[in-house]
Amino acid sequence: MRGRTIKLSAARRLVGDLMRFSISVPRVTVQRQMNLAPLQEARITQPSKPSWTVLFLKGYALLSQETPDLRRAYVKFPRPQLYEYPESVASIAHEREYDGERIVLLNSIKAPERRPIAEIEALIQAVRSRPVLEIKEFRRALKFARAPAPLRWLLMWLGLNIGRQRARRFGTFQLSVYSGLGAESLNPLSPLTTIFNYGPISADGSVTVRIHYDHRVMDGANVARALERFEKILNGEVASEVRNIASQGARAPDTSSSGAAA
Repeated sequence: MRGRTIKLSAARRLVGDLMRFSISVPRVTVQRQMNLAPLQEARITQPSKPSWTVLFLKGYALLSQETPDLRRAYVKFPRPQLYEYPESVASIAHEREYDGERIVLLNSIKAPERRPIAEIEALIQAVRSRPVLEIKEFRRALKFARAPAPLRWLLMWLGLNIGRQRARRFGTFQLSVYSGLGAESLNPLSPLTTIFNYGPISADGSVTVRIHYDHRVMDGANVARALERFEKILNGEVASEVRNIASQGARAPDTSSSGAAA
């Protein structure tokens, strides 16, 4: 059957490069059924409800602050070792339209554990609404994707395996969700130590939350305990902040400084 060839766009090359490095990560999944009724009730009371993405992001950053394993990475240069970061850098997948194609691009936020929920919301909304090429990280990623493949692969390998560079270039954890579309990913891939996601949230606040982790860095029992603590953080510290969100003043979003890389 005669079909047609479609040239790979810059965005599709980027996804291919990320998968090239992600498939070598020995990734294991642990999930927990959570009841987030207290957080849901706090969210409903707000005139402008913060997005679930922001709430989970803030909660996971707080969890990482007290769980060193979640701030560690397996790196290979100059020898295989673990590298621990003093703070988190969140990597968030965004679907945008560019040149007539729906594409996925990554944006990062430094130290979300230290940022108010309202500020994180403003940063994410700015990245989702501004033209693609006005976002520094998006513009740089698309330019990078046009470089020759061997050069891209070399630079990505170095970025992922030099401890001091890794968090700046790629982040310490990733969030990618489809729950707004009524779906959830069971086996997402990422070169980072952890990628977490959650399914649709029911009316009573129940939701399935998963952490997909690099088994070279941590073990399943630690992740199971982290998920239990994650639920308490969401219903505790995060819910408390949501109740007081009206008194928070979000700083003006500066997407040029929110990213992990300078």
